[in-house]
Amino acid sequence: MSDTNLAPEKSFVFDFIDRNEKAVATIGDSIFYFGELGMQEVESARLMTDLLEEAGFAVERGISGFPTGFCATFGSGGPVIALHTEYDANPNNSQASGATEQKNITAYGPGHCEGHNCNAAVMVAGAIAAKRAMQEFGLKGTLKVFGAPGEEQLISRPYYVRDGWFDDVDVALHDHIGGDMHTVYGLTHAAAVSAYFTFRGESAHASTAPWRARDALDAVVLMDMGMAQFREHMEPDMRAHRVIKDGGDQPNVIPANATVWWTFRAPMADGARAVFEQGKKIAQGAAMMTNTEVEIDVMSAVWPVRTNQGLAEAIQSNIELVGVPDWTDDEQAFARKLQEAAEVKVEGLATEVRPLLGPTAQRAPSNDCGDVSWKVPMGRVGFPSNVPNVPFHHWAGGAALATTIAHKGSVAGAKTLAGTVVDLLSNPALIARAKKTFAAEIGDVVYKPLIPADQKPPVNLNREKMDPFREPMREHYVKEKPVFV
Repeated sequence: MSDTNLAPEKSFVFDFIDRNEKAVATIGDSIFYFGELGMQEVESARLMTDLLEEAGFAVERGISGFPTGFCATFGSGGPVIALHTEYDANPNNSQASGATEQKNITAYGPGHCEGHNCNAAVMVAGAIAAKRAMQEFGLKGTLKVFGAPGEEQLISRPYYVRDGWFDDVDVALHDHIGGDMHTVYGLTHAAAVSAYFTFRGESAHASTAPWRARDALDAVVLMDMGMAQFREHMEPDMRAHRVIKDGGDQPNVIPANATVWWTFRAPMADGARAVFEQGKKIAQGAAMMTNTEVEIDVMSAVWPVRTNQGLAEAIQSNIELVGVPDWTDDEQAFARKLQEAAEVKVEGLATEVRPLLGPTAQRAPSNDCGDVSWKVPMGRVGFPSNVPNVPFHHWAGGAALATTIAHKGSVAGAKTLAGTVVDLLSNPALIARAKKTFAAEIGDVVYKPLIPADQKPPVNLNREKMDPFREPMREHYVKEKPVFV
C-alpha cells in the first residue's frame, strides 16, 4: 500500500502482508487440508510454530499440558501484547473447497467448516509482520502469540489464563473469520460449562437375569428426563444440550458403564455455573434411582466473551484503512450460488466495511477466549474469508475456505491485525484507553476460572476419530511450504 498519509510503520506492515500474500494463502490452505480435530492439531501446530520460529520468535510448545498448544514470544519489556486464535476442524465436514454443492474430500472425514484455518493464517502472518516492524523501527515491547487447541470443544484458553500465561499481558487481540470486515465491543458470547457424566453400575444378561444388573444407561436416560423437566424452569437465555458418548456395547448385555456429555450455557459465568450445579443434582438423582454411581469430569468451562471498546476503536481505524477486498465478478457469482444452495439470503460478498458496533447484542454461542477477555482488555479482528450468511458447522461453511475469497480476506485480516499491533506499540495512549474502558466495562466483577484448579486437559479427545483419517487425508496436503520474504 502506497498511501503517503500512512505512518511508516503502518505502510511497512501493509506492504509486508501484500508482498507475502502467497504465504498467507498457503498457511490457510495447508491447515484447511490438514482438517484436524480439536486437541489433535498436530500438523497445524507444527506448521505454525515452525514458521514463527523461523521468523525469530522463541517458541514454547506444549504449554499448560496441551501437546498442540504453544506460546511464541518476541521482544522484551512492556507493553505486552498477546495474539491468540484457534485452528481446529469439525467431524463429518470434509467439504471440497470451491464446490457449491456438498462434496466430500475424504468420505465421512473431518474438515474445516467455519474457517479456523484462516484464523491461523491471519494470526501467524500478522505476528510476523508486526515483529518485522518492531525490528525495522525499534518498537519496544513484547509480542506473545498463543495457539489455542480445541476451540470447538471450548477447551484451552481458560487453562492458559488459570496457569498464568496472561498474567503479564497488557492487551490481547483475537482474530476470527466472518463474512465482512468488522469489529464490535460489548458482551458477544455466552458462558458455558462442558462436562462428562459417567454412570457406573453392574452388567447382566438382559433376557435371563436383568434383575441382577444396575443399568448405567438407565441412569443416562433418567438424567436426560430430569434435564428435560428442568428446562421449563430455566431462564430464557440459558441452554443445555448433550450427546451420549457411551451407551453400552450390545442389547443383550445391560451396560455397566454409560457416559453422557452435557454443555450448559448462560449469559454470565454465575448462570452457567448454576445450570451445571442443577445438572449435577439431577445426575446424582438418576444415580440414586438406578443404584449406580456417577463420576463428573469437567472438560471445559468458559466465561462469556467481552470485547473492549478502546481496542475496538483501534481495530476499526485499521479496518477502515485496509478496506474490503476487491472481489471479482467470478467471486461474487460463486458467493451468490453458494448462498442459494445453502438456502440463505442471496446478496453476494460484502463490499463495504461495517461501522463499529457496540455495545453489541450478546449471542448464545460460546468461545474459550472469553476467559482472556475478563483477564485483560481484548479486541477482535473480524475478516471476510467466508461467504456472508452461510451457516458454520455445515458443508456450505467449508466451501470457500481455500479459494481466492479466503485468501483475499485473510490478507485483509492480517493487515488489520498487524496494523493494530504497531499502533498499540507506537502509541501508549491507545493501551491506556483500552485499560480505562476495560475497568469501566467489568466494574466490580472479579474473574475466577470456572475450571477446577487441578483439572488436566483432555489430551486424548478426538484421537480415535482423527487417526483413521490421517492417511487418506494426507494425499490432499498442500505440497508447497509457506515462505515469508
